[in-house]
Amino acid sequence: MPDTQDRYDDEYKRKFLVVVDESPECAKAVTFAALRVRRTGGTVVLLSIIEPDNFQHWLGVEEVMRAEAYENIEALQARYAANIAAFGSINVERVIREGKKTDAIEAQIAEDPAVAILVLAAADSSEGPGPLVASIAARGANAFRVPVTVVPGTISDADLAALC
Repeated sequence: MPDTQDRYDDEYKRKFLVVVDESPECAKAVTFAALRVRRTGGTVVLLSIIEPDNFQHWLGVEEVMRAEAYENIEALQARYAANIAAFGSINVERVIREGKKTDAIEAQIAEDPAVAILVLAAADSSEGPGPLVASIAARGANAFRVPVTVVPGTISDADLAALC
């Protein structure tokens, strides 16, 4: 039987992976992950993905567009990291990947065994939960080796705090 302290040390090292983009619901996923980490320990991993179809231009233009995309993502991640810091001393990692969103998420989870939970937020829309949540849901319950938490886009920060 494993030592109890070892189990708690492993739990503290767990990571909450949040896909960070410009969507309005993204803030809910980041808030949920930050509050859970504040309460239970671990790290929030902010993952941003640059999709390859954004760079179908001449080589010189492609390089400029890629550099601009990285700058924009770094600024976005810095804003979310600052928001997380407002909750207290919470470990944050920032990751940028290129590729299709679901493939990049799957690769991040596969490459980092400490990722324990994927946190997404559903869109506040009558048109559905948003393309990323819909895409992941379509992959089925066993798409990833970790649980997926989908935070309602309509939930208030106060209600999120009460849940966590």
